[in-house]
This record gives sequence, structure tokens and C-alpha cells, in this order.
Amino acid sequence: MAGAVQPFIGTVQGTLDAKGRVCIPATYRQILAVQNTAGCYVCPSFVEQTLEAFGEDVLQSFHQRLSQLDPFFSAAHDDQAYAVLSSSQLLTLDEQGRVRLPDAVIAHAGLKDRVTFVGMGSKFQIWEPGAFEAKRSTWVANARGLRVNAPGGAVG
Repeated sequence: MAGAVQPFIGTVQGTLDAKGRVCIPATYRQILAVQNTAGCYVCPSFVEQTLEAFGEDVLQSFHQRLSQLDPFFSAAHDDQAYAVLSSSQLLTLDEQGRVRLPDAVIAHAGLKDRVTFVGMGSKFQIWEPGAFEAKRSTWVANARGLRVNAPGGAVG
């Protein structure tokens, strides 16, 4: 990964138009541009009902780690390559900063007319707003648990 790359941060509301396009938040587009990504990479999450989006830095870092595994005799190589690389697509930005999400990824995430972009550091996610709100409660509870269980930590 290149030097000090700005992380994807914040939670931004957006819309999904009738043609399946979303406008990537301007700050996210700037980060992607610094990474020399002509748009953004998107794949369905293999863990949640959301979309994973990332730039060239994450793709190259992942590929470098994957290249340490034997491509023919490592089940871990194939599992990871399938989960991420085979389902990732580079979506190019139009003049308005929009990308066209493929129908299959729209269906995977259950997207309708509204979306929520969630900054996650080296990546961002695209959620259906109701699903995100439900997941956010879990994340907050998990973070609270970390705080309570940390040495010398207590919520209160």
C-alpha cells in the first residue's frame, strides 16, 4: 500500500436511480483517484447483505497476499480468490461521479431507491439503509463489549 492514504470515513446517504446508478460520495472519489483507480471495484460481500467497494490499493494488497499461496494446491487460495476476485468488477465513473451497479449486486444487497455508503477505512460498503441500521446496532453493541472487556475499561 502506498504511504499515508486517507481512509474512507463517514456515513453518507445516497440514491439508486432507475438505471441502477449511484453517485459515489465526492470524498470517496478523491481517495479512489489518489489510488489511481478508474472508478471503484465492487463485489458482493460474502459475509453480509451488502456490497464491498474499494480501490487499487486494497486490490493490490489482497493480490499480493494471495500470491503467497500456491494457486493450484492451496484450498485457501481458491476460497479467497473466489470470494473476492471472481466476484469483483471495476465500475467506471461517469461525468457526474456515478457508477452503474450490476443487477446481480443490487439484488444481493437488497437495494431499492436509497443507499447508505459506510466508510470502513481501506474500503467502503454500500448498504440498503434499513439493513445498515440493523447492523449498526450490532456493531455498536460489539464495540461497547470491547470497551467493557478492555483492561481498565468500563462503560459508564
